[in-house]
Amino acid sequence: MKKKKVILAMSGGVDSSVSAWLLLKKGYDVEGIFMKNWEENDSSDYCSSKIDLSDAKSVCKKLGIKLHTINFSLDYWEKVFHEFIIEYKKGYTPNPDILCNKIIKFDICLNFALEQLKADYFSTGHYAAIKKKKNEYYLYRAKDLDKDQSYFLYTLKLNILPKIIFPLANIKKTKIRKLAKKIKLCVYQKKDSTGICFIQPKKFKLFLNQYIPYKTGKILTMSGEFLGLHYGYEYYTIGQRKGLGIGGKKNKNTYPWYVVKKNIKLNIIFVVQGAGNPYLLSYGFLTKRIYWINYKLCTFKLQCMVQIRHQSYPINCIVYINKKHKNNYVIFTKPIASIAPGQSAVFYNHNQCMGGAIIHKRIKYLP
Repeated sequence: MKKKKVILAMSGGVDSSVSAWLLLKKGYDVEGIFMKNWEENDSSDYCSSKIDLSDAKSVCKKLGIKLHTINFSLDYWEKVFHEFIIEYKKGYTPNPDILCNKIIKFDICLNFALEQLKADYFSTGHYAAIKKKKNEYYLYRAKDLDKDQSYFLYTLKLNILPKIIFPLANIKKTKIRKLAKKIKLCVYQKKDSTGICFIQPKKFKLFLNQYIPYKTGKILTMSGEFLGLHYGYEYYTIGQRKGLGIGGKKNKNTYPWYVVKKNIKLNIIFVVQGAGNPYLLSYGFLTKRIYWINYKLCTFKLQCMVQIRHQSYPINCIVYINKKHKNNYVIFTKPIASIAPGQSAVFYNHNQCMGGAIIHKRIKYLP
């Protein structure tokens, strides 16, 4: 009997590397594919694709599988990064990893694997799970809730779920590293990638400055008191604490400062003190479009849970759906802090990922 062919997206990291080994153990005919999504300044500190490709080649050689390399940098630039910069200039806080999954990995690359490489399945090293119940497919959180990445996958379309395999669905991250060491993969100690696909968070400001020039502006309190200067509203997000450079002000208490509001036209950011400051709180948000994975779950009024950032705890909410695709309202059962327009809010029914939306406007606790 001919083995089912799986094309696995390999990043050169430990998760995708162990995923390849797990798929082989299950009897699949496995081939890897390395996606190059960034062309410019490839030799700089911002991009590690050469190192990652070398690691992916080493792992594939060790496991005895073929590795395809494909350059999607033009698609990434035009369909992901360009949109990312546009949203930043609007003062929003976009998540390019979600857009990359939607457009590059689970559309362009998946279709390339199935159509050009004649694969039966497409696989990645994401921590997430796909379950089949009564002939329907659903997206679920991974067993390792601390590493769960279903938040980044809410735009997956229902029709592709039967073609996707997540080998790490039921395995803890600690076990992944132990397996990598046991089978002598060179990447068993390699650090996890964080932040945007191609850049570390600590270097993000310097990287972004290549595309959005610094524009000095004022930092004010909500009462209009001047506290200092900033680099430009694009470099700050609602709820941001670090990098403001205004700590230790005279006649002020020791509570940390947080960005609470941005005036785009005047290039002013407003700040308040204390993580629980009422000005930071919202009791809901508006969104223009909701991506539902399973449309049957969509009703006018839906009680579920919502997660507004990757590592935050989901909270109870009610989603009021406007079927004319205008503003949909999401109301929390209690106010929460630091919601930023442009962020993704992902809806869950227990551990099932139902879909998600991009926050358009927060419903403020205080005007």
